[in-house]
Order: sequence, then C-alpha cells, then structure tokens
Amino acid sequence: MSTQTDTLIASTALSRPKLKPATTEPAWIKWTLVGTALLFLSLFLVLPLAVVLYGAFEQGLKVWWQAVVDPDALAAIRLTLLVLVIVVPVNAIFGVAIAWAIAKFDFRGKTLLISLIDMPFAISPVVVGLIFVILFGSQGWLGPWLAEHDLKVIFAVPGIVIVIMFGTLPFVARELIPLMQQQGKEEEEASLTLGASGWKTFWRVTLPNIKWGLIYGVVLCNARAMGEFGAVAIVSGRIRGETNTMPLHIEVLYNEYMFTAAFAVSSLLTGLALVTIVLKSWVEYKDERRHKTA
Repeated sequence: MSTQTDTLIASTALSRPKLKPATTEPAWIKWTLVGTALLFLSLFLVLPLAVVLYGAFEQGLKVWWQAVVDPDALAAIRLTLLVLVIVVPVNAIFGVAIAWAIAKFDFRGKTLLISLIDMPFAISPVVVGLIFVILFGSQGWLGPWLAEHDLKVIFAVPGIVIVIMFGTLPFVARELIPLMQQQGKEEEEASLTLGASGWKTFWRVTLPNIKWGLIYGVVLCNARAMGEFGAVAIVSGRIRGETNTMPLHIEVLYNEYMFTAAFAVSSLLTGLALVTIVLKSWVEYKDERRHKTA
C-alpha cells in the first residue's frame, strides 16, 4: 500500500507543469539593470554625500565645531527648527481634515478641491515667493494695511513660515486621501450607529487606521520643509543672523568662499535628512508588517 502511494505521489509530481519564472530574460540583463541602478545611485547619491562629509571634516572636528557654533549658523539652525515646529503640525492637522472631508463625504467641487491641493507641486517655488511678495510686500495688495498695523510678513519669519507651509501643504493630504478612500467609511458609520460621537469615532476608529500613513506624510513634509530654498530666498530678504534658514546660510557661506563652514552646516542638514530617511524606512517597514499580519 505504501509503495502504491509513493508511486502515485511521484507520478502526480511529474505530471504537474513546472512553474515558469516571472521573467524570461537572461541573467546578464538582470545584473546589467542592477549594476546600472547601483552606479546611478553611487554617482548621484552616495558620492555627493561623501563629498559633503569629507569637506565638512577635512580640516578636523575643531574647525567643524567652530563653523557650527558660529552665531549666524546657530541663528539659521534655530530658525529652521522653529519653522518645522510650526509648519509640520499645521500641515498634519490640515492634511487629516481635508483627507477626511474628501474621502468620507460627497460634495460639489470635490474634484476642484483635489486639484487645488496639488497646486504647490505645479508652481515653481520662486513663483510662490513672488506671489506672496505681491500680496504682503510693502507695495503689495495688503502691504499698506500691514504697515498701518505694524505687521511685517515679507523679510520676516511669518513670510518664511507661509511660503514653506504652502510648499509642503500637499504631502500629508496626498498620503491620506487614497488610504482613507480605500478603507471606506463602513467602520465610521458602524461606530456612529452604536452611539459614539464624532470625536470618539475619529480617535478610536479613523486615527488608528491611518496612523502609519499620517506618520509617512509628516516625515515627507518635514524633509521638504527643511530643504526649501527658492520661495524662502525671495521672501526672507536673506538677512544674515535673522531670516536665513540653513539652506540660505549655506549658500551665503559658499558664495563667500567659506567652503569648510558651508560643508559643515551642510553636514548638519544632511544628518537631519538621513534621520528623515531612517524614519521613512521604519514607517514603510511597520506598514508592510501590518499588511502581512492583517
């Protein structure tokens, strides 16, 4: 009986069609593509990063530290962090609100609203800066009113916050809208039917379902806010020690041939970017694990 069973299993295994690989290209094509990708990344990602770090520490840690603790550099670092503290939470709240409205409700003008959210992606940052100068500048539409009330937007911190907020506006919303549309609204409707309030439904149902997408959008928003240059260069006035963010301060140092100091501050900005990448990878890993266990 055992011999007959073994024979039957063997014949069945032989009769099964062999699984074909997903691709039929030769191995050399695969390795050529992999090698090309690695070469591209090495030239345009790893090599520039190595140049920045080498230039920052070429003359030793003491010179690097002196460049970092320079009063103008510290002012640029503080301003950059201040902008992040303001912009990222505001855009996170806006992104959740607008994604909830678009994904959970039907209303007239919904398509137009989605298009408006994408507008910062389509407009050049320099044009964004010029737009706000026309609005809030001393000769702009709102300039006289602001001057009468002793309010300064252009060439001051509020202008920097506004243009960076405009440029980073879509990131959280764009991460959450497709996620919330895919999840549907059945769970929220069930929660409301069982007597939960709107806020309780949001905190207990909606937020746990979108938390990884929200974190991912916040990380992207933070990364873009740190590196914003064009719009900030227009509205800040580039006042050294007052309205220069880290990217603007790096440009000033480089234009003054202070290359080591420029690379030193660049290494800080690069470090913040690497932390952002690590957070992004961690969020992607956690989200992938969540999908596998779901």
